[in-house]
Amino acid sequence: MTLPYTSAHEELHYVNRAGWLRAAVLGANDGIVSVSSLIVGVAAADPGPGAILIAGIAGLAAGAMSMAAGEYVSVSSQSDIERADIARERQALIDTPAEEEAELASIYESRGLSPATAALVAREMTEHDALATHVRDELGLSEVHTANPLQAALASGLTFTAAAALPLIAAVLAPADMIIPVVVVTTLVCLAGLGALGAQAGGAPKLIPTARVLFWGAAAMAITAGVGRLFGVSV
Repeated sequence: MTLPYTSAHEELHYVNRAGWLRAAVLGANDGIVSVSSLIVGVAAADPGPGAILIAGIAGLAAGAMSMAAGEYVSVSSQSDIERADIARERQALIDTPAEEEAELASIYESRGLSPATAALVAREMTEHDALATHVRDELGLSEVHTANPLQAALASGLTFTAAAALPLIAAVLAPADMIIPVVVVTTLVCLAGLGALGAQAGGAPKLIPTARVLFWGAAAMAITAGVGRLFGVSV
C-alpha cells in the first residue's frame, strides 16, 4: 500500500493573507482616522454635541461606502489588467511557441540556472502547463496574489464601519466639554491595537506597524483640529 506523500518540512506562511489583510487594515485605519479626525475638527469649531454626532454618522456612512466602492473599482482594474496580460500570453504561446519557451529559459537562467538546465526546465514546464508557467514565472502572478475585487471591497467596507464606530461611540459617551480629549485618547488606543493586530495577523514584528499608525493618526487629528480652530467651521 502506497501512502500519500507528505512533506517532512512544512512552514507556516502568511503571504496568502496579503490581499484581504491589506484591504482590512486599510479600511480599519481609515475608519478610525477619518471619523475621529472629522469629530475632532468639528468639535474644535465649537458646535453642539448634536452637530458632532451628525457629522460622525455621516462620515461613517460615506466613508464605508467610499472605501468599499474604491477598493472594488481599483482592484477590478488590477484584475482587468491581469486578465488582459494572460490573454496576450495565451495568444503568444499559440503564435510563437519556440520564442516563448526560449524566453522562459532565459528567465530561469537569470535566476541562477545554467543554460542547459534552464533550457531543460523550460521544456519540461512548457510540456506540463505552458500557460500556467508563463503566468507564474514571466508575469509574476499566482493564486495568492490574484486580485479579488469583492473580497477587497467587503473587507475594507466592513472594517471601516467597525473601526469608525469606536471614536463615534466615544464622542457620544463623552461629556460635552471633553469630546476632543476622549476621542483622541480612544483613537490612539484603537490605532495601537490595530497596528499590533495587523502585524500579528501578518506574522510581522509589532513595534514599527504600531508606531506608524499612531504617528499618522495623531498627525491627521492634529491637522484637522487646527483647521477647525482656525476657521471655526465644520470640516
